[in-house]
Amino acid sequence: METGIKGTRTVVVTDEMTAEHVGSGMLPVYATPEMIALVENVASNSVAPYLEEGTGTVGTKINMDHVSATPVGMKVTVETELTEVDRRRLVFSVKAYDEAGLIGEGTHERFIIQNEKFLGKAQAKLDRK
Repeated sequence: METGIKGTRTVVVTDEMTAEHVGSGMLPVYATPEMIALVENVASNSVAPYLEEGTGTVGTKINMDHVSATPVGMKVTVETELTEVDRRRLVFSVKAYDEAGLIGEGTHERFIIQNEKFLGKAQAKLDRK
């Protein structure tokens, strides 16, 4: 996998995507957790075609500034670019826009994992509780 892989996705903000609805605030504006989820979705999907069979990626770190509020009904577009590949570690530059301009920017880190091994380790936690 090489740097430069880009991803993009546009959504229309609905009532279900607001801070008021998801519990991250009290106002009917695009929620930060929704923006983060969209960033992870776009980054993950952008590199998926380049992964070996049986592997996937998991998000491990995100550093985003949410700099502007977006009302219900407005489009939000997230753009990601893979800027660093360090063995299994992938780092993305991310930006989010609404129809009026920049609403968020930062970085996102994902790791390439073996799907079955990863799930096995997660499931093993149940045996230890």
